[in-house]
Amino acid sequence: MGTWGSGNFDSDTAADHLSVITGRLLSEIEEAMAGDPVGLEPDEYWGVAVPCNIELLCLIAEQHHVGAAVPGAAVVEGWKKTFMHVWERTIDGLEPEPEYKEKRRAELIRTFDRLAGPASAEAA
Repeated sequence: MGTWGSGNFDSDTAADHLSVITGRLLSEIEEAMAGDPVGLEPDEYWGVAVPCNIELLCLIAEQHHVGAAVPGAAVVEGWKKTFMHVWERTIDGLEPEPEYKEKRRAELIRTFDRLAGPASAEAA
């Protein structure tokens, strides 16, 4: 295995490890998106965990470490469309304060768009 620097992520083994971690995050998102849309509702586990996983992928991808896997921009846009459709359809049933609803919507969109950035850069 090769080592190219003294950093924690500067070796083939570290890249493999990072690939496993990002792969798991991606798999969880893919399964949630392909599953029952009820699971993506704002008060359900995946309705909270999917944005968390996307945020984690963003944080990792922004470090530009070898082995960090991110999906293509078209995939991220598809996820965003699916997720936001469920969110928009169900959020009012939870009777959120208007300010929270507005800020949360903006944060969700920002999160998906943030991942689309590294996804687009990786495709280039």
